[in-house]
Order: sequence, then structure tokens, then C-alpha cells
Amino acid sequence: MTARVALTPGEPAGIGPDLVVALAARPWPVEVVAVADPDLLAARARSLGVPLAIEPFRREAAPRPATPGRLLVDAVPLRAPARAGQLDPANGPYVIETLRRACEGCVDGTFAALVTAPVHKGVVNDAGIPFSGHTEYLAALTGAPKPVMMLVAGTLRVALVTTHLPLRAVADAITRDEVLQAVRIVHDALVAQFGIAAPRIAVLGLNPHAGESGHLGTEERDVIAPALEALRGAGITTTGPLPADSAFTRQSLAGFDAVVAMYHDQGLPVLKHAGFGEAVNVTLGLPIVRTSVDHGTALELAGTGRADPGSLFAALALATDLVARRDRA
Repeated sequence: MTARVALTPGEPAGIGPDLVVALAARPWPVEVVAVADPDLLAARARSLGVPLAIEPFRREAAPRPATPGRLLVDAVPLRAPARAGQLDPANGPYVIETLRRACEGCVDGTFAALVTAPVHKGVVNDAGIPFSGHTEYLAALTGAPKPVMMLVAGTLRVALVTTHLPLRAVADAITRDEVLQAVRIVHDALVAQFGIAAPRIAVLGLNPHAGESGHLGTEERDVIAPALEALRGAGITTTGPLPADSAFTRQSLAGFDAVVAMYHDQGLPVLKHAGFGEAVNVTLGLPIVRTSVDHGTALELAGTGRADPGSLFAALALATDLVARRDRA
């Protein structure tokens, strides 16, 4: 049976609608349903000169593979007219409503997976809606106790213990339980979702040189190392805590299936350097399959036809693979 995948275009003033239009111009083995304002997508397609026939999504219809130039849309109306490149907090509730509807459709079985284009966190917060990112919002909506952000670029996989936190708050958030949970979730996802029977996981330290035996910080000695020892006792293959400045060498990475970093900008710059524009953000620890792009809203490119859809294509392809593997299990 053909899988049905929900797609949210994210910030309406950004490149998300452009990327959705580009995606709809290609065939896909799954049915793609954009949860969005249909008039927004139609207008962006016209401005980009891309032929696009928009059809209303009907839940009762049998899903069928996406065909070029045709897009099913589960309609969510904008709160205000959207202009490419011009943020408007009035559309913050629209962005949240698209996510809520798409996520709830995954939970109730309407959709097999969720693929998201970039949102602008600032404008959602300016609308009076507390919002730190897709990862945290989807976890709250699904009741997931510990979401884990992992970016994938080819065979390089980098996951995070903490996600969208100010740097001064990171050290306090690195606890034994947080490290244990994050590594367990990564391990279980590598087995169940990525088909790696015995994952090898590298875990980074928090401080320079992984604390230099306690001289540059004690989190490695007091928090991270005991957590890894407990994980190894439970049969999970982990190595660390490793110095972040040497863990990403080609020789070191060859021995691991994933790297777990302590915070956002410790791990993701390396991954984005390796695969920006083709990398995929996967949220682990949710009861649904969710993938996303590896970039932001790029307001300056919105409506110009110069936005690169490669990461969104990769996100849909990976979601398709994850759903197929789950269905075969």
C-alpha cells in the first residue's frame, strides 16, 4: 500500500513554499499531502513559473504515488497575506496550526510520516506563542519525554543531548540521566529505524579536550563517563567521552555509526560542512516518523527561484525509507 506523508511548508514568507512547489514537480513513491494554505502555494508556483495543479486532500480516498505537477493540500488558511521575504507575526498561529494538524494526523494514522520545511522561531515567538523549535513542539504534542535531534548526511549521523538552549545553560542541562536517555534513544533508533544491528556510538565530552582529566571541567568525569559505563553495562557500545576537536577526523568517524554531541553548535557545524543542502534532520524519540531540512527560512531567497530544494528532497526520501523499514518490521 502506498504510504501517505504530511508536508508542512513552514514560514510562509520564507523559502518553504518554494521548496514544496519544487518537490511537487517531481514524482514520488509516496502520496504527499501539503498541510498549508492552498492559495499561498498556488501563488508561489505562479511567481516561480512552475505549473502546479492543487487538489483538496480527502482522507477517505486511497493514497497513490505523487505525480509531477499535482499536489494534494489539506487546507489551513493564512491569518494574513504572505509576502515573500517579509515576516509577519500575524501568521505565527498559522505555522503552529499546520504543525499541529500534520502531527495529529501522524498520531491518528492518517499520515505515515511528517516532513517539515523551515520555520522562523523568532516570528512565532513575536506572535506571543512560546516556541523553541520543531523538536520540542512535536515532543510536547505527542507526549514524548525526551526528543533527540539527529542530523544525517550520508553515513555521518550526529545527534544532540541538548537542542535549542543558550550556551550558558548547556552545562547545567548535561546530567547523567539526560546523557543516558539520549544515547539509548540513538541506539534504539539506529537498530529499529536504520537497520544497524549493533551500533557503535561515539560520545563527545562537554569541555575542551574532554575536560583534560578534570583540569578543564569535571562534567566528563562526574557525569558523562559514569553514564557511558552504565550504558556499556547494558550492552550498548559507546566510546567516550571524546574530545570534540578530534572526534570528527575521517579515521575516527570510520569506527562509529553515530556521534552524540552535548550541544547544538558542538556537533552540527561539522555535519553541515560535510553535507549542507543535502542533510536531513531526524527527530528521534517520537512516536511518529519526522524528518526535516537542514537549513533555515532564507528570506532573501524566497520567491526568487534560487532556493535549493535538495535537503527537502532528501528529507522526504529518508522519511520514505524509514516508513518502509518500519512497515517491514
